[in-house]
Amino acid sequence: MAVDTLAATGQNQRMRLTVSAERSLPCTPEVAFELATNPDRFPVFFTGFGPVRGISGIRLHSELAVGSQRRVHLVDGTVLTERVVEHDPPVRHGYTLSGFRPPMAWLVSQGEAMWSLAGHEFGCRVRWDYEFTLAKRWLAPVAVVVLHLFMRRAMHRCLKNMARSLEAPLEAAP
Repeated sequence: MAVDTLAATGQNQRMRLTVSAERSLPCTPEVAFELATNPDRFPVFFTGFGPVRGISGIRLHSELAVGSQRRVHLVDGTVLTERVVEHDPPVRHGYTLSGFRPPMAWLVSQGEAMWSLAGHEFGCRVRWDYEFTLAKRWLAPVAVVVLHLFMRRAMHRCLKNMARSLEAPLEAAP
């Protein structure tokens, strides 16, 4: 299991919090990469947890590549902007997430995500890291609780939903 970290970085000592989730999926890295980046399928997997809202839809502005942007629509009406910063199918996919609105905007100003995928004899190991830039240093204790308890749980739930989607066809077979 990954350990979450909180650190002050940079000249102005911006606080950053890293939250991670990891899981093996019963598929190839190519299939896992497709599940993680597919704008039609991914919203079904990311259902949120507590104050971390689920995704209702993702709209592409252009083909998925470094520099492309997507609009991430949350179930509460919030629309976030995702900008791809790394795209190396089926190994890595990274993006920045911005446009948070209160109450989440009171805690974080930006999130930087990285999906890392590696095949193994039983399928694919997926690691999903998020590094959040905290909006206000003095709210760090609240941000740690919200992100550690709720965002990490939402990420684990998402990976579990991805695994279930892959296992469902096997369970339905006679």
